[in-house]
Amino acid sequence: MVLAVSFQSGDSEIIQEKSQIETEADVIMPTKVSRPGCEETDSCYVPTIITVKQGNQVTWSNEDVAFHTVTSGFYDEPSALFDSGHLDPGERFSFVFNEKGTIDYFCKLHPWMAGKVIVE
Repeated sequence: MVLAVSFQSGDSEIIQEKSQIETEADVIMPTKVSRPGCEETDSCYVPTIITVKQGNQVTWSNEDVAFHTVTSGFYDEPSALFDSGHLDPGERFSFVFNEKGTIDYFCKLHPWMAGKVIVE
């Protein structure tokens, strides 16, 4: 199943994709991160911080047995840049980063899960 959403934001096109197609993931949500503790070892999203070039896509894969999200911003202050919605086990979410900067993200269901994308 592939769900792709494309829309314009200023001068850049934003593409969001949610799928179960076998594509290589850049960031993994491993097993048992739905329980607190992964934040102590920076293993809620692996890697916790990823650096990409402007215009590149990042794909997250939910390899846990629980639902997760990939949502821009912070748990108490989400932003509107991207939101995967609930990812079932085995689902993937992709987002193209067209703007340089540092983007924080988190899981809406598990507030201890947090990561960061640095776009150069």
